[in-house]
Amino acid sequence: MDYLAIVGGLVLAWTLVRVLCLVKDIRGRGYNNKKLPPGPIPLPFIGNLHNLIGAQPHKSLASLGQKYGPIYSLRLGKTTTVVISSAAGAKEVLQKQDLAFSRSVPDSMHAHNHHQSSVIWLPMDNRWRCLRKILNTYIFSGNRLDANQHLRSRKINELISYCHRQSQTREAVDIGQAIFYTSLSLLSNTIFSRDFADPYVNSGKEFRELVCKFMEEFGKPNIVDFIPMLKKIDPQGIRRRITVHAGKLLKLFEGLIDERVEQRKLQTCTSSNDVLDILLNVSQEDPEAIGKNDIQHMFLDLFVAGTETTSNTVEWAMAEVMKNPDIMKKAQSELAEAIGKGKVIEEQDIPLLPYLQCIVKETMRLHPPGPLFLRQAQKDVEVCGYFIPKGSLVLIHVWLMGRDPTIWEDPLVFKPERFWGSEFEVRGQDFELIPFGGGRRICPGLPLAMRTVPVILGSLLNSFEWKVEGEIAPKDLDMEEKFGLTLAKSLPQRAVPVPL
Repeated sequence: MDYLAIVGGLVLAWTLVRVLCLVKDIRGRGYNNKKLPPGPIPLPFIGNLHNLIGAQPHKSLASLGQKYGPIYSLRLGKTTTVVISSAAGAKEVLQKQDLAFSRSVPDSMHAHNHHQSSVIWLPMDNRWRCLRKILNTYIFSGNRLDANQHLRSRKINELISYCHRQSQTREAVDIGQAIFYTSLSLLSNTIFSRDFADPYVNSGKEFRELVCKFMEEFGKPNIVDFIPMLKKIDPQGIRRRITVHAGKLLKLFEGLIDERVEQRKLQTCTSSNDVLDILLNVSQEDPEAIGKNDIQHMFLDLFVAGTETTSNTVEWAMAEVMKNPDIMKKAQSELAEAIGKGKVIEEQDIPLLPYLQCIVKETMRLHPPGPLFLRQAQKDVEVCGYFIPKGSLVLIHVWLMGRDPTIWEDPLVFKPERFWGSEFEVRGQDFELIPFGGGRRICPGLPLAMRTVPVILGSLLNSFEWKVEGEIAPKDLDMEEKFGLTLAKSLPQRAVPVPL
């Protein structure tokens, strides 16, 4: 027995020494004793992947942040990962030292080589600047948005008409789905001069399912991104499924592009200077600037990013005001006084509605469209006094920043009044509130979102009282999140509209 105890002790001691050496090697090798952010001790091979087990990785990361502070490090597989949840740290990464950090391309975005043509994933080189300029000039500029305002107004009126029809039969509206179809119809008309969905007969259901599946797969933590040796086998099947979903969308766009090119050749095109026509004109004048493949992948970005994010934001806002009836009444009083009860609001009305704007900001604080921003260090760099080695992943924890008690009083309470008279904006200058990101890589669709979201939300609130479906009391509304590329409500928000 003594012999066995001695052997067992030696084995245990040897194991402990090896683990300590491994930790020392992971924390310090090649870093010249520079100070990495604090963090939990990693396990061999998997590192800290076990700390992220579950369906809500943003909440797991938030729990670690409460323990280790606003900047901490993990070892995810073989990759050093730094999590930042402070405004100062986010500003360093996204603005002050943005050239030292590129977008880290997930394995799933290699499907159909999307990362080579997407303005989202390209490095900030000449190619990226060219595509970004095209987006800013021909799609999201003030002049282009003004030119398409009538179209957005028409689609929002169609949404309100649909809600009126539902109210006549006292049927509930699936708010997220209705807004998604409105956004889809708006985008498809703006880009192709045609409807991808009549939102009221569910003809857009298949397209929505494709987009939702794409975003759901992309939002899943993929072990391949942390243990590269597994790339060839794709153990979770994420890249395989993304390849299928993206392939169907790209094929649809290719068919529409080819059809338009043929119409232009035959001079039978009747569309009125839509986005597709403009991009084909740019391509014709300068084929090096943008080609057919680039256009397809740009459309993939636009439809994936421009539909689900808008519908999720409006759905969260509606859920929050229904959960807080006093807030709904205050918003409706402002709308009735400034616009007139029962009217659909227009984009030029937004400056007259400061409380409505506060509701939008508060929604984006508590429910940011993207909970995490991902970057990768291109060189050794120092952030907030900590060393971040080249190749490290950096996660900007936007969801946690919006719930930081050192920044926000009662951070878990939905309180639009906190923005009344406040200088906080969501346009990337106030890094405590960055739902669209910041710096040169700020979301190019921000100008469109800040026109569309308040108008849709205000029109819904100014046209109807909203009653939660069933016998659920407002205070008991389910507010659970479903993690993905965007944060959706776990249970769709359904409510019965009652005309004002």
